Amino acid sequence: MNAMKYKGYTARMDFDAEDNILVGKILDIEDVIVFHAESVHEFQTAFHTAIDDYIAACEKLNQKPEKPASGRLMLRINPQVHAAALRKAAHESQSLNKWAEKVIEQATRI
Repeated sequence: MNAMKYKGYTARMDFDAEDNILVGKILDIEDVIVFHAESVHEFQTAFHTAIDDYIAACEKLNQKPEKPASGRLMLRINPQVHAAALRKAAHESQSLNKWAEKVIEQATRI
């Protein structure tokens, strides 16, 4: 994937052959942030500007900017639940991380 990172955000870079421009979209957040440029250098500048403007707009509105999830999740749970989850994961020949990811994914499907 053609992507750039800035301040914890990732932008995907696609080429629009009809308009002969690079189109950027911020990934992994619900808010929609898109921008475009005519060169990779301009794309990077537009990406940084889009993120800086997004953060500034959120501050003006007294809202926290949405941040992409890191993929790290720390949980504190009852030791009996932890032990049961370890047993269940082992029964399915999976690590606890993979098993928990599958369970959370199933629980969060809309």
